[in-house]
Amino acid sequence: MAPPPLASREAVREQRFGELWNNDLNDAFADIARYYDRANEIAALGLWSSFLRRFMQTVDIKPQQKVLDVCAGTNAIGVALLKREPTLDVHAMDRSAEMQAVGQENAKALGFTIKSTIGDVHTLPFPDNHFDVVTLQFASRHLRVREVFSEILRVLKPGGHFHHSDMLRPRNPIVKNLYYAYLRTCLNFTSLIVGSSPAATRFKQYFIDALDLFYTAEELSIVLRELGFVEVTVDTVFHGMIGFHRAVKPGD
Repeated sequence: MAPPPLASREAVREQRFGELWNNDLNDAFADIARYYDRANEIAALGLWSSFLRRFMQTVDIKPQQKVLDVCAGTNAIGVALLKREPTLDVHAMDRSAEMQAVGQENAKALGFTIKSTIGDVHTLPFPDNHFDVVTLQFASRHLRVREVFSEILRVLKPGGHFHHSDMLRPRNPIVKNLYYAYLRTCLNFTSLIVGSSPAATRFKQYFIDALDLFYTAEELSIVLRELGFVEVTVDTVFHGMIGFHRAVKPGD
Protein backbone atom coordinates (compact mmCIF):
# COMPACT_ATOMS: atom_id res chain seq x y z
CA MET A 1 0.00 0.00 0.00
CA ALA A 2 1.31 3.44 -0.90
CA PRO A 3 1.95 5.82 2.03
CA PRO A 4 -0.17 8.97 2.41
CA PRO A 5 0.91 12.15 0.61
CA LEU A 6 3.87 14.00 2.05
CA ALA A 7 1.73 16.93 3.25
CA SER A 8 -0.38 14.67 5.47
CA ARG A 9 2.24 12.08 6.41
CA GLU A 10 2.92 13.42 9.89
CA ALA A 11 -0.78 13.62 10.73
CA VAL A 12 -1.27 10.00 9.67
CA ARG A 13 1.79 8.87 11.64
CA GLU A 14 0.50 10.70 14.70
CA GLN A 15 -2.96 9.12 14.39
CA ARG A 16 -1.47 5.65 13.97
CA PHE A 17 1.34 5.72 16.52
CA GLY A 18 0.82 8.75 18.80
CA GLU A 19 -0.56 6.84 21.77
CA LEU A 20 2.16 4.21 21.53
CA TRP A 21 4.89 6.88 21.30
CA ASN A 22 3.51 8.69 24.33
CA ASN A 23 2.75 5.76 26.60
CA ASP A 24 4.46 2.52 25.62
CA LEU A 25 7.63 2.88 23.58
CA ASN A 26 9.80 4.03 26.46
CA ASP A 27 9.08 0.76 28.30
CA ALA A 28 10.43 -1.20 25.34
CA PHE A 29 13.67 0.79 25.23
CA ALA A 30 14.06 0.52 28.99
CA ASP A 31 13.89 -3.24 28.61
CA ILE A 32 16.42 -3.49 25.79
CA ALA A 33 18.91 -0.91 27.09
CA ARG A 34 21.43 -3.45 28.38
CA TYR A 35 21.58 -5.42 25.17
CA TYR A 36 20.62 -2.71 22.65
CA ASP A 37 24.02 -2.48 20.94
CA ARG A 38 24.45 -6.25 20.78
CA ALA A 39 20.94 -6.72 19.38
CA ASN A 40 21.57 -4.15 16.66
CA GLU A 41 24.79 -5.88 15.65
CA ILE A 42 22.99 -9.22 15.42
CA ALA A 43 20.02 -7.81 13.50
CA ALA A 44 22.33 -6.03 11.05
CA LEU A 45 24.34 -9.22 10.44
CA GLY A 46 27.47 -7.65 11.91
CA LEU A 47 27.18 -4.44 9.86
CA TRP A 48 25.98 -2.12 12.63
CA SER A 49 29.47 -0.83 13.40
CA SER A 50 30.08 -0.18 9.72
CA PHE A 51 26.87 1.90 9.54
CA LEU A 52 28.17 3.97 12.46
CA ARG A 53 31.53 4.47 10.73
CA ARG A 54 29.77 5.47 7.52
CA PHE A 55 27.68 8.00 9.40
CA MET A 56 30.73 9.41 11.18
CA GLN A 57 32.38 10.00 7.80
CA THR A 58 29.59 12.46 6.96
CA VAL A 59 29.87 14.45 10.19
CA ASP A 60 31.83 17.73 10.01
CA ILE A 61 33.45 18.66 13.32
CA LYS A 62 36.15 21.05 14.47
CA PRO A 63 38.05 21.33 17.78
CA GLN A 64 36.18 22.85 20.74
CA GLN A 65 32.77 22.71 19.03
CA LYS A 66 29.56 22.18 21.00
CA VAL A 67 27.69 19.09 19.80
CA LEU A 68 24.22 17.75 20.65
CA ASP A 69 23.34 14.12 20.01
CA VAL A 70 19.54 13.80 19.94
CA CYS A 71 18.05 10.43 20.93
CA ALA A 72 21.55 9.53 22.03
CA GLY A 73 20.64 6.09 23.39
CA THR A 74 23.82 4.35 24.54
CA ASN A 75 26.04 7.24 23.40
CA ALA A 76 27.55 5.45 20.40
CA ILE A 77 27.65 8.72 18.46
CA GLY A 78 29.07 10.81 21.29
CA VAL A 79 31.81 8.28 21.99
CA ALA A 80 32.70 8.02 18.30
CA LEU A 81 32.92 11.81 18.01
CA LEU A 82 35.10 12.14 21.10
CA LYS A 83 37.43 9.44 19.83
CA ARG A 84 37.85 11.54 16.72
CA GLU A 85 38.08 14.94 18.46
CA PRO A 86 38.50 14.81 22.28
CA THR A 87 38.10 18.60 22.67
CA LEU A 88 34.42 18.54 21.72
CA ASP A 89 31.79 19.60 24.24
CA VAL A 90 29.29 16.76 23.73
CA HIS A 91 25.74 16.82 25.05
CA ALA A 92 23.40 13.82 24.85
CA MET A 93 19.62 13.92 25.12
CA ASP A 94 17.31 10.93 25.29
CA ARG A 95 13.93 10.09 26.74
CA SER A 96 15.17 6.82 28.23
CA ALA A 97 17.09 7.10 31.49
CA GLU A 98 17.95 3.42 31.19
CA MET A 99 19.55 3.85 27.76
CA GLN A 100 21.51 6.88 28.96
CA ALA A 101 22.69 5.02 32.05
CA VAL A 102 24.31 2.47 29.75
CA GLY A 103 25.60 5.28 27.57
CA GLN A 104 27.23 7.04 30.52
CA GLU A 105 28.92 3.80 31.53
CA ASN A 106 30.23 3.37 27.97
CA ALA A 107 31.62 6.91 27.88
CA LYS A 108 33.21 6.84 31.34
CA ALA A 109 34.87 3.49 30.62
CA LEU A 110 36.83 5.27 27.88
CA GLY A 111 37.55 8.36 29.96
CA PHE A 112 35.07 10.59 28.10
CA THR A 113 32.60 13.08 29.56
CA ILE A 114 29.22 13.40 27.87
CA LYS A 115 26.67 15.73 29.44
CA SER A 116 23.34 13.92 29.68
CA THR A 117 19.80 15.32 29.63
CA ILE A 118 16.75 13.08 30.05
CA GLY A 119 13.58 14.39 28.45
CA ASP A 120 11.30 14.68 25.45
CA VAL A 121 13.36 15.61 22.38
CA HIS A 122 10.32 17.25 20.78
CA THR A 123 11.05 20.20 23.09
CA LEU A 124 14.80 20.66 23.44
CA PRO A 125 15.72 22.49 26.70
CA PHE A 126 18.50 24.53 25.11
CA PRO A 127 18.74 28.16 23.95
CA ASP A 128 18.43 29.28 20.36
CA ASN A 129 21.63 29.24 18.29
CA HIS A 130 23.47 27.11 20.86
CA PHE A 131 25.14 24.16 19.07
CA ASP A 132 27.61 23.93 16.21
CA VAL A 133 26.57 20.40 15.28
CA VAL A 134 23.51 18.25 15.98
CA THR A 135 23.33 14.53 15.24
CA LEU A 136 20.40 12.11 15.20
CA GLN A 137 20.77 8.43 14.31
CA PHE A 138 18.28 5.56 14.02
CA ALA A 139 15.43 7.15 15.98
CA SER A 140 13.35 9.39 13.70
CA ARG A 141 10.93 6.60 12.84
CA HIS A 142 9.70 6.87 16.44
CA LEU A 143 9.39 10.67 16.45
CA ARG A 144 7.18 13.49 15.25
CA VAL A 145 9.75 14.35 12.64
CA ARG A 146 8.77 17.91 11.79
CA GLU A 147 8.60 18.91 15.46
CA VAL A 148 12.02 17.48 16.28
CA PHE A 149 13.72 18.80 13.14
CA SER A 150 12.26 22.26 13.84
CA GLU A 151 13.71 22.19 17.34
CA ILE A 152 17.08 21.09 15.97
CA LEU A 153 17.02 24.00 13.52
CA ARG A 154 16.26 26.36 16.41
CA VAL A 155 19.14 25.25 18.66
CA LEU A 156 21.72 25.15 15.85
CA LYS A 157 23.94 28.17 15.40
CA PRO A 158 23.66 29.93 12.03
CA GLY A 159 25.81 27.89 9.67
CA GLY A 160 25.61 24.89 12.01
CA HIS A 161 25.32 21.37 10.64
CA PHE A 162 22.63 18.74 11.21
CA HIS A 163 23.62 15.14 10.48
CA HIS A 164 20.89 12.49 10.35
CA SER A 165 20.88 8.76 9.71
CA ASP A 166 18.06 6.25 9.85
CA MET A 167 16.39 3.29 8.21
CA LEU A 168 14.15 4.58 5.42
CA ARG A 169 11.31 3.33 3.25
CA PRO A 170 12.76 2.20 -0.10
CA ARG A 171 11.11 3.64 -3.20
CA ASN A 172 11.29 0.39 -5.15
CA PRO A 173 8.34 -1.85 -4.09
CA ILE A 174 10.28 -5.06 -4.74
CA VAL A 175 13.18 -3.90 -2.59
CA LYS A 176 10.71 -2.72 0.06
CA ASN A 177 8.94 -6.08 0.28
CA LEU A 178 12.23 -7.99 0.49
CA TYR A 179 13.43 -5.55 3.13
CA TYR A 180 10.35 -6.02 5.30
CA ALA A 181 10.54 -9.81 4.98
CA TYR A 182 14.15 -9.68 6.14
CA LEU A 183 13.29 -7.40 9.06
CA ARG A 184 10.51 -9.69 10.27
CA THR A 185 12.88 -12.65 10.22
CA CYS A 186 15.79 -10.88 11.88
CA LEU A 187 13.61 -9.30 14.57
CA ASN A 188 12.25 -12.71 15.53
CA PHE A 189 15.74 -14.23 15.51
CA THR A 190 17.31 -11.38 17.46
CA SER A 191 14.63 -11.34 20.15
CA LEU A 192 15.17 -15.08 20.61
CA ILE A 193 18.97 -14.77 20.85
CA VAL A 194 19.05 -11.87 23.31
CA GLY A 195 16.01 -13.02 25.31
CA SER A 196 13.76 -10.00 24.85
CA SER A 197 11.00 -9.58 27.40
CA PRO A 198 7.32 -9.39 26.34
CA ALA A 199 7.50 -5.58 26.69
CA ALA A 200 9.99 -5.43 23.82
CA THR A 201 8.86 -8.44 21.79
CA ARG A 202 5.33 -7.12 21.24
CA PHE A 203 6.74 -4.13 19.35
CA LYS A 204 8.18 -6.20 16.50
CA GLN A 205 5.24 -5.50 14.18
CA TYR A 206 5.29 -1.85 15.15
CA PHE A 207 8.86 -1.49 13.85
CA ILE A 208 7.72 -2.68 10.42
CA ASP A 209 4.59 -0.52 10.44
CA ALA A 210 6.54 2.58 11.51
CA LEU A 211 9.00 2.09 8.67
CA ASP A 212 6.18 1.61 6.16
CA LEU A 213 4.74 5.01 7.10
CA PHE A 214 8.13 6.71 7.20
CA TYR A 215 9.94 8.65 4.47
CA THR A 216 12.10 7.77 1.50
CA ALA A 217 15.49 9.47 1.28
CA GLU A 218 14.13 11.99 -1.22
CA GLU A 219 11.02 12.74 0.88
CA LEU A 220 13.07 13.38 3.99
CA SER A 221 15.25 15.79 2.03
CA ILE A 222 12.09 17.67 1.03
CA VAL A 223 10.97 17.87 4.66
CA LEU A 224 14.33 19.32 5.70
CA ARG A 225 14.16 21.98 3.00
CA GLU A 226 10.55 22.85 3.84
CA LEU A 227 11.56 23.46 7.46
CA GLY A 228 14.27 25.90 6.42
CA PHE A 229 17.46 23.87 6.17
CA VAL A 230 19.76 24.51 3.21
CA GLU A 231 22.52 22.58 1.47
CA VAL A 232 20.59 19.35 2.03
CA THR A 233 22.37 16.26 0.72
CA VAL A 234 21.84 12.53 1.21
CA ASP A 235 23.78 9.34 0.61
CA THR A 236 22.03 5.98 0.72
CA VAL A 237 23.02 2.33 0.95
CA PHE A 238 21.20 -0.88 0.03
CA HIS A 239 18.87 0.77 -2.51
CA GLY A 240 17.63 3.42 -0.11
CA MET A 241 17.15 1.23 2.97
CA ILE A 242 19.43 3.47 5.02
CA GLY A 243 20.13 7.16 4.43
CA PHE A 244 22.72 9.64 5.67
CA HIS A 245 21.44 13.22 5.45
CA ARG A 246 23.42 16.41 5.92
CA ALA A 247 21.77 19.83 6.25
CA VAL A 248 22.84 23.33 7.27
CA LYS A 249 21.09 26.13 9.17
CA PRO A 250 21.21 29.29 7.06
CA GLY A 251 23.77 31.85 8.21
CA ASP A 252 23.07 35.40 9.30
